[in-house]
Amino acid sequence: MAAAAFAKGAGLCSAKLPRPLLRTQRAFASGGGGAPGRRQQCQQVPAEPRLTRTWQQDGIRNIVLNNPLKRNALSLSMIRSLREDILHDIESTDLRVIIISGEGPVFSSGHDLKELAFEKGEKHHREVFETCSEVMTLLPKLPVPVIAKVNGLATAAGCQLVASCDIAVASEKSRFATPGVNVGLFCSTPGVALGRSLPRKVAMEMLLTGEAMTAQEALLHGLLSRVIPEDKLEEETLRIARRICESSRSVVALGKSTFYKQMEQDVGAAYRTASRVMVENLALQDGQEGIKAFVSKRKPAWSHS
Repeated sequence: MAAAAFAKGAGLCSAKLPRPLLRTQRAFASGGGGAPGRRQQCQQVPAEPRLTRTWQQDGIRNIVLNNPLKRNALSLSMIRSLREDILHDIESTDLRVIIISGEGPVFSSGHDLKELAFEKGEKHHREVFETCSEVMTLLPKLPVPVIAKVNGLATAAGCQLVASCDIAVASEKSRFATPGVNVGLFCSTPGVALGRSLPRKVAMEMLLTGEAMTAQEALLHGLLSRVIPEDKLEEETLRIARRICESSRSVVALGKSTFYKQMEQDVGAAYRTASRVMVENLALQDGQEGIKAFVSKRKPAWSHS
């Protein structure tokens, strides 16, 4: 019933999610991602060099953009690798939250400009932007929250990735920019995410000048959820993720999908949608369990179904 409610709220079902690419065979170590103290390590036999690292422990999947020599550029290979890591076993109740971070001093510098050279051709250029847009639009449709953990520079499509996540936590030294205008390529696709995360005039200033925004400015304008000292970034991000893991997966999935759906509606329609979903939430097994546990003054035993 939870799955049906999620699909109804988000306009999405698992059958419509793009599946991980078949050329990369991957498995998670046995033992279950939700078991305390157990660590799931992705194993793969890649057809090409993997540009991300991923592991899962206690319901939290960490995905690390892992090409620091190229400033974690979102090349087509990187985007595909990220998509695979996100979608792997996405319907498993063992998975409760995803954290995306970057190796090295740059979270991501955005698209690989070498891939956008004229010689690559329009077909390749279209594939790059369409694949990237697919991943960005996928994030809010996932049944689990996605957290961006930023410790450094995030520019262009890298900044777009931060804006597309449900929660974004950054260190004090982090910076955010959309400098494409300075090299003759306006950041139009990053502007889609920024325009929905920031006030319009703030987003336009970023897009038109290419100037970097500090972490504190990004927090002030709504791009970030919070700013943390660098030495506390890992600890605070995990604290948020673990707190999410304490709740019912099915309730979180329903709530997340409903939030994004009602944000696209006028106030009246939004309240009608939310009221209907509140009733559906009460009909969930975990909806009833939570209320019973509260009344009985005990810890709820979630089924996550």
